[in-house]
Amino acid sequence: MGILAEGLRRHGVEVAECNRPLGIDTAGRVAILRRPWRLPLLALRILRCWVFLARRARAMPAPDAILVGYLGHFDVLVARLLFRRTTIVLDHLIFAADTARDRGETGGVKQALLRGLDRAALRSADVIVVDTEEHRALVPPAYRERAVVALVGAPDEWFEAARPVVSPGDDSAVGARTRPLRVVFFGVFTPLQGAPVIGAALPLLAGAPVEVTMVGHGQELDRTRALAAGNTQVNWLEWVPPEELPKLVADHDVCLGVFGTGPKALRVVPNKVFQGAAANCAIVTSDTGPQRRALGDAAMYVPPGDAAALADALATLAKSTQKVTYLRSAVGSLARDAFTADQVVRPLLDRLRTPKPQREIS
Repeated sequence: MGILAEGLRRHGVEVAECNRPLGIDTAGRVAILRRPWRLPLLALRILRCWVFLARRARAMPAPDAILVGYLGHFDVLVARLLFRRTTIVLDHLIFAADTARDRGETGGVKQALLRGLDRAALRSADVIVVDTEEHRALVPPAYRERAVVALVGAPDEWFEAARPVVSPGDDSAVGARTRPLRVVFFGVFTPLQGAPVIGAALPLLAGAPVEVTMVGHGQELDRTRALAAGNTQVNWLEWVPPEELPKLVADHDVCLGVFGTGPKALRVVPNKVFQGAAANCAIVTSDTGPQRRALGDAAMYVPPGDAAALADALATLAKSTQKVTYLRSAVGSLARDAFTADQVVRPLLDRLRTPKPQREIS
């Protein structure tokens, strides 16, 4: 939501924030979506936030539209209750049932509850923002015309952290020609991200001039570390403060995307791809439709789940400073043209400026 709000501001839209933190981070919210039986335990906490939001919203000037942020499955419900005739925009990057399924929660009752939560959220919105055409196809037909596709993009701090790209013939590039290729992955080690594929690729690079930094922790961390045990040129960091992460990533030559083979992995362009691109890192990621459309020829692709192909791609880059320079320059230029806040918000802004029939109040 932050990027969309900033993009609207850059287009001259007045944006006022009405926010009451729930006190649960993204990982915690996703965990709740996977364990719907915990929802009643949070009811009081949510209700308190809603009361605060209702009082503050009523005290603010009447808005032309309400933007409900990422993971706003609950907030969009109260937004609709408070603003019956106002355009409600839902930043729907995560489908609750789909995310739980990707993380192994396939029980019939859980899935039914989470599908109901998704439907309630989508029904409450006039405009539904999704990040890929594949996710738009998941929106039930009754609400699909409300959906608009907007790329996730990257916050300003990632662009600000970017190192300049220098030509291989430049005197300042001499060090880059002699040092190992520096590769980074950061994430929460979910099945979508396919970190074990990276883990399996790393022993194949043992002895090659490739240094890898793996940042984060999550359900597949232990398996990934076990698979990577044959390579000693790996630095494992379980935590990096968010404000320090852009610089850490930008200090590497290559940023790894996702390599999972599940349905969700084939439908997304992950945050890390946009962020790595903004930081002027060469991108190596899985060859999927959404990522091809977003990155075109400005990235290096490998088949999803193919550790050997990933190792070959990194070995190739380790031998070619010119190829690394080309990819960094191409994806950095693409990011500045297409992944900034003012660019990714354009489809939403166009939709909001299009007159629509009055919503039926029921």
